Amino acid sequence: MPQSMSHTYSLAAMGQELRQFLRLGTPILIAEVLHMSASFVDTVMAGRYSSADLAAVAVGSSMLFPVLILMMGVIMATTPTVAQYFGAKKITLIGPFVQQSLWLATILGCLAVGLLYALDPLFDWLDIQDPIKGIGLDYLHAAALSLPAVAIMQSLRSFSEGLGITKPMVYFSLLGLLINIPMNYIFIYGKFGVPEMGGVGCGWATALSMWASVIGMAIYVYAKPVYHQCAMFTQFDWPQLKTQMSILKVGLPIGFSIFIEATMFAIVALLLAPLGADIVAAHQLVLNFASICFILPLSIGMALTIRVGHGIGGNLPDQVKRSVLVGFSLALGLSSLTCLVMLILPITLASIYTTEPLVLDIAASLFIFAALFQFSDAFQIAANGALRGFKDTAKPLLLIFISYWLIGLPLGYLLGMTDLIYPIMGAAGFWIGIIFGLSIAAVLLCLRLWRVLRKPFPQPH
Repeated sequence: MPQSMSHTYSLAAMGQELRQFLRLGTPILIAEVLHMSASFVDTVMAGRYSSADLAAVAVGSSMLFPVLILMMGVIMATTPTVAQYFGAKKITLIGPFVQQSLWLATILGCLAVGLLYALDPLFDWLDIQDPIKGIGLDYLHAAALSLPAVAIMQSLRSFSEGLGITKPMVYFSLLGLLINIPMNYIFIYGKFGVPEMGGVGCGWATALSMWASVIGMAIYVYAKPVYHQCAMFTQFDWPQLKTQMSILKVGLPIGFSIFIEATMFAIVALLLAPLGADIVAAHQLVLNFASICFILPLSIGMALTIRVGHGIGGNLPDQVKRSVLVGFSLALGLSSLTCLVMLILPITLASIYTTEPLVLDIAASLFIFAALFQFSDAFQIAANGALRGFKDTAKPLLLIFISYWLIGLPLGYLLGMTDLIYPIMGAAGFWIGIIFGLSIAAVLLCLRLWRVLRKPFPQPH
């Protein structure tokens, strides 16, 4: 083996890269858990108030979520550009770029609010009846006010993470959660002179906690000298169309990629509805646990984006290759762990959510498919994270669309709802389709990454 190759993959070099991953990825993981906890708290507290309020919050959230993830995906394009500038030591270019990202975040956040306020007719079209309609609309209007804060927070987060600083999101995610819980209680039940709002109070609590978090993050960025080196506060720039279009060019495919995956699972739940409540319940609980496990490879993918971006900016191909190898190794290790847990403890996991024997039996069988799903999901996330570090997002979007919507979902429908290929399999058929689609996505994205790694590295400009 040539000396350079030997050094690239030496134990010392790989160990150092692993430490970098743990330094970056662990705070990201904790922050994502805190975000999920906030959503869980909203669901539990609305459900304890009344079943109608729980249903209304669920309906409102289902309309809020697609807009939210699309908007956040676009702003996530800030991370690889900042990382590349940082790796290239073009530090003073970061601040003006982040200002444009913040302008774009503000614009998108305000547009998102307007869009959600215009969705009132959708409730009529879906024939959603009162009291769910009234509560759901009021919840949606209140929660929508959080979206500018969410967008600005994502921009500041991407700025910080692009510099390799990931701990602040833990602090301010925790702050948001600590504000959200008591605010939920006050607004839902009407304490301290506040009118009793029920599930609508969850929306107001979400908005207040998000604005508190983003204000805290903004103060933190302004106060810490490490951010000042980026020329963030040396001058004020008005929105610049050219820079914002460059963010959209990278960010829109990221947003739509996340949107495609999320909507695929939502559609599966809708298609399963005619098969009965027990099957839908089993599917949803398995999917919920799989979503929790999803946080592990997600943190790896986000760390890969940062490390690859630093390596590209610094023109360090050896570091990029190490980052990819360590990232994929971690993805394999963690997916093996979650797969093993699902295979060994399916009944135990299902019993966390329900005690109904039929739902438990169906869920236990679905956990086998969810276990197999872990590997392909981890690898496609890792490959996509690395490609985002290259700012290669358009072709991955096409590959994901083909894999999920043209292969995975149709195959799942044929297996789950028809006997054209095999006797009707119900939920199991859809999970096989999902596994197939994710596996194809993983293979195609890995091939794309392999091709990109063999090309000369792009230079940040």
